[in-house]
Amino acid sequence: MTDITHRKIATNGINLHIAEAGEGPLVLMVHGFPESWYSWRHQLPALAAAGYHAVAPDVRGYGESDKPDAIEAYSMTEMVADYVGILDALGEEKAVIVGHDWGAPMAWTSAVLHPERYRAVVGMSVPFSPRSAAPPVQMMRQMFAETFFYIVYFQDPGVAEKELEADPRRSLRLILYSASGDAPLAPGFAGKAKGLGLLDGMNDPAVLPSWLTEADIDYYGGEFAGSGFRGGINRYRNMDRDWHELPQLAGARITQPALFVYGSKDGVVAMNPASIDTMRQQCDDLRNVVVLPDAGHWTQQERPAETNAALIEFLKGL
Repeated sequence: MTDITHRKIATNGINLHIAEAGEGPLVLMVHGFPESWYSWRHQLPALAAAGYHAVAPDVRGYGESDKPDAIEAYSMTEMVADYVGILDALGEEKAVIVGHDWGAPMAWTSAVLHPERYRAVVGMSVPFSPRSAAPPVQMMRQMFAETFFYIVYFQDPGVAEKELEADPRRSLRLILYSASGDAPLAPGFAGKAKGLGLLDGMNDPAVLPSWLTEADIDYYGGEFAGSGFRGGINRYRNMDRDWHELPQLAGARITQPALFVYGSKDGVVAMNPASIDTMRQQCDDLRNVVVLPDAGHWTQQERPAETNAALIEFLKGL
């Protein structure tokens, strides 16, 4: 297996930890919440073996990367600048950008704002969507006025951090399992009574599914015991700020070759099935939409072989 190496690079005024493998055209892979570079552990060697330079950073606020204090330091504008800065630091003019969960909107937005730097884009779990008619958290507060919704819950600084940091390993175990295709339906991210925490009602499996080992949970738990959850959650606290700062996303289109991959049991798509058709209408060259049967939210971790095959087929076709 190709070795994964680690280093820190300077970008956009901060230092980011990157994991990388292989040589060739650059493929930049951006993780979501609550994850790290480690969520791409199956893709890094596979893409390297296929002839690519695969790079997976710890997003700012996570793992061994810098963790600025200010909430506004986690705006989409700053995030997108981080990734352009990675290309610059690596001496690369262009890359293919791949994103999962929060990494997907970051990848889509990067492709829109910097088409000269990203020759193709891959989204996982979160489809490309046009700018909403109003600030999104404002809309969510109205929509979920009477019930729990995790993004609204995340808005008050310190509240979610206190819950999740009480036992980071248990928090990661519950979140990763509960959003997977292996978990039975249970209250979790939406729909339960207001006043509850994120973890209330989530299932704690007696035995982990085959794709998630106790060693994986140990790694994630250790990362968040060190970093805390604040940086990752701050991304959610910038959603309305992003709406105001990036009006140019209204009517934006994805002009590059694009791929979308998601699990058939992913709650993100299940909440808004029409989002797939909306994405199709907003992409000029959507090469494929790959549905992974019985997979949940953790696309590339739950179905690594199928995800790798889809990625490599897309990359070879560019």
